[in-house]
Amino acid sequence: MKSHFPAAQLFLRLALGISFVLPVLDRVGLLGLPGSPNVSWGNWQNFVAYTNTLLPFLDSSMASIMGAIASIAELLFGLLLIIGYKTRLAAFGSFLLTLAFALCMMIFTGYRQPFSYSVYTASAASLLLSAVPFYKWSIDQKLETKS
Repeated sequence: MKSHFPAAQLFLRLALGISFVLPVLDRVGLLGLPGSPNVSWGNWQNFVAYTNTLLPFLDSSMASIMGAIASIAELLFGLLLIIGYKTRLAAFGSFLLTLAFALCMMIFTGYRQPFSYSVYTASAASLLLSAVPFYKWSIDQKLETKS
């Protein structure tokens, strides 16, 4: 039995990575204006308002800072997962980030929200990816074979 599951880990890396990058592009308006098809926020202000919903104990300026931190982490984790560099670390970081996001959603918007948007699924998938022993078709693999 194969222990590396090369196609599955590649698909999981790409699915998670793209799922982190696209919302960041949406938040900064690169996917279209607010109200456009397939656009959730369309600008930073709409995203900060949503962030403030998940972190209602923060004022707007702190929600903006937390939103920026989360967006930078999502962009970084997403790109690292796509290219397969520091994959284990990026996957574990994305697990922690999505778990925190899911818990905030559950506490402040209701128990169904993180399930409806598959946030727990993404969190569990990230944790599983962090446990994969070998990342075929990745920069990690290229660096490991050179050692």
